[in-house]
Amino acid sequence: MISPHGGKLVDRVVKGKEREELLKKAHSYTSIKLDSWGLSDLVLISTGAFSPLTGFMNQKDYLQVLKDMRLSNGTVWSLPITLSIAKELRDTLSIGEIVSLKGEDGTVYGTLKIEEMFEYSKEAEALFVFRTLDKLHPGVQKTFQKEDVYVAGPVKLLQLPIALLKDFQTPKQLRKRIEELGWSTVAAFQTRNPIHRAHEYLQKTALENVDGLLIHPLVGDTKKDDIPAEIRMKSYRVLLDEYYPEDRVLLSTFPAAMRYAGPREAVFHSIVRKNFGCSHFIVGRDHAGVGDYYGTYDAQEIFTEFTKEEIGIEILKFEHAFYCIKCVAMATSKTCPHGDDLHIHLSGTKVRKMLKDGMMPPKEFSRPEVIEILMNEMKHDS
Repeated sequence: MISPHGGKLVDRVVKGKEREELLKKAHSYTSIKLDSWGLSDLVLISTGAFSPLTGFMNQKDYLQVLKDMRLSNGTVWSLPITLSIAKELRDTLSIGEIVSLKGEDGTVYGTLKIEEMFEYSKEAEALFVFRTLDKLHPGVQKTFQKEDVYVAGPVKLLQLPIALLKDFQTPKQLRKRIEELGWSTVAAFQTRNPIHRAHEYLQKTALENVDGLLIHPLVGDTKKDDIPAEIRMKSYRVLLDEYYPEDRVLLSTFPAAMRYAGPREAVFHSIVRKNFGCSHFIVGRDHAGVGDYYGTYDAQEIFTEFTKEEIGIEILKFEHAFYCIKCVAMATSKTCPHGDDLHIHLSGTKVRKMLKDGMMPPKEFSRPEVIEILMNEMKHDS
């Protein structure tokens, strides 16, 4: 099976007697409150999804990631994984101190040993990561909402949030499952939307060339107008039950926050899937994009900045897919000679509006079973 990024799968999950003792001590430590984004990062660092990271980034790694998309040791890494605290809290903490990491519910989920605390430029981070300072961009908005100091150091996970346990398999668990299935090549598909016919076309084209497919929907923080994760999961299940070979597809959640960082996030998503045991990663049009901040195929072109050995996972690049009325089939510009007037392709925004307005998207765009679930759930949700 493919090696984890950096060569070793990180495991910062504390178990047994050590966990019980640390949990008792943690209640007396100074605590840092994690929002849902920070909590998901803690879980993904600790379970090895963010290997080779063992904690929240120090200043040297952080600056190198912003500038060169690499950690300070040269390993490719495209997004900062950081934890912010207020200056007032920083002034009460000291280097070497162990603090508890609490969720918004007051539960102690982990600990962090402080190795460094540093101030940073929100403007610089936004420009490097998102290529814009426009606060209408959800990632930029989130950056400017953060506190002014980053705290860095290795973490330990004491318990998994119950909400994240549903349909989540750790990298270790997924790797074991892939091994049991006898797959040597696995293509991963990242999504934060319901799967429509264009997505299905990309997935099945990939499946013609690999042993298995991992549909790995992101279920952490997303934009308010994105379709909720619970609804999406129902739509994925009905699609897999009706239209995919049962023994060649896995469905598992990826409980990360969506950064909407376009090209940089595509690199990040590929590295993470490598840690989950995937050998191939599908990158379509405007991967991890939002609005018009990135070019249609910027997320594919960014991979030319690294060698295949550095990324370590095969990138499957696909053109924008659509249904052609003349061909009576799914196609891309590489396989279809007909004009746009014969193509059916709808944006996620347009589909969400149709669903909320009670309008049925065409069957050429999405499977009827999926549309039925989305229409019923969206009507109930609103």
